[in-house]
Amino acid sequence: QVQLVESGGGLGHPGGSLTLSCLASGSMFSGSLFSFYAVAWYRQAAGKQRELVARINSDSVPNYSNSVKGRFTISRDNGKNTVYLEMNGLKPEDTAVYYCNIDVPGVTAYWGQGTPVTVSS
Repeated sequence: QVQLVESGGGLGHPGGSLTLSCLASGSMFSGSLFSFYAVAWYRQAAGKQRELVARINSDSVPNYSNSVKGRFTISRDNGKNTVYLEMNGLKPEDTAVYYCNIDVPGVTAYWGQGTPVTVSS
């Protein structure tokens, strides 16, 4: 069974840091297969649409939304089937549920269950 499991969310303070993890498991991502896929982090704040935060491709080249560029860092450890989102300089507007996503071409898009992040003093 294919699963994406996010962790690391919680309460962060303005200017502080949190690191999220996304662990991929299942036959679709077994062995070296995980390394072939781009992985993305999305977030959805209350009452708003889900938005792309960051994406890392199979060559570990990252892309970021303008709202997090310079503050967030996405990285991957293919040996652990895990992608990380290091969030620094947190702002209240970063408050959202963060989701991990892998699009497998011709198959489907996989999503995790989400991990909530609240930024508040």
